[in-house]
Amino acid sequence: MKTVNIVLVGLGGQGILFMTKVLAQTALTKGLRIIGAETHGMAQRGGSVISHLRLGDVQSSLVRTGSAHFLLALEENEAYRNIPFLAKGGSLYANAKTDHFPRAEVTPYLKKTGIICRSVPAGEIAMELGSPMSSNLALLGFFSAFHEGPLAYEDLRETIDHISPDRFKEINFKVLDASYKRGSLETE
Repeated sequence: MKTVNIVLVGLGGQGILFMTKVLAQTALTKGLRIIGAETHGMAQRGGSVISHLRLGDVQSSLVRTGSAHFLLALEENEAYRNIPFLAKGGSLYANAKTDHFPRAEVTPYLKKTGIICRSVPAGEIAMELGSPMSSNLALLGFFSAFHEGPLAYEDLRETIDHISPDRFKEINFKVLDASYKRGSLETE
């Protein structure tokens, strides 16, 4: 398998580490080699959190600037701040209102590098479903609808079934499924 580099970004308390755990556990279940690392700025005070996930035959845990295939951002400003991680032709998935993302001043760089941007109001989806702390699962569901990378929606769902406490399973599935459906409408 060719190496797949994923960078996940957001603010402390948004669930970056849980999102990383879901992706990592899914990869392990599929028999993929995986190395990861997290950097926590002021995570407890809403500061930047960055998680690196590398799948395949890799030797180091950090994703180099310009080498990430995917950037998953739970906060719009963190998406912009971490765009340099993306390789040419990489994909950015952001928790942002679709009619305002990406900002005009970033568009020339995105076009020049061939970076694909997709956004979903993951926080709004989670809030509407009564689980405001689940924007991370909403973003994962949306990301999985585009069938990029080695981890499929069904695989993620199975992992969530295994690692979620029983009292959260139903709402976790609801959020994941709703955002997956929303992403699937964009792929038709």
